Amino acid sequence: MSRVCELTGKKAMVGNNVSHAMNKTKRRFNANLIKKRFYIPEEDKWITLKVSTAALKTINKIGISAALKTAKAKGFYK
Repeated sequence: MSRVCELTGKKAMVGNNVSHAMNKTKRRFNANLIKKRFYIPEEDKWITLKVSTAALKTINKIGISAALKTAKAKGFYK
């Protein structure tokens, strides 16, 4: 399974480690992902999502139903 947020589409970025001598080697900046269960009262069921911590803050603010609706509209969630 890839390290991609299921609600926002955030994924790993690529950059460089830079030493004091300015030597550069490739590295990855992974998204801060958490596997979490959410209860959807409209459908009366639990779902498990791999979401970023930024998406968690959004869910706390607008609710899981609205967050899923926007993710479906953007094509991140099926």
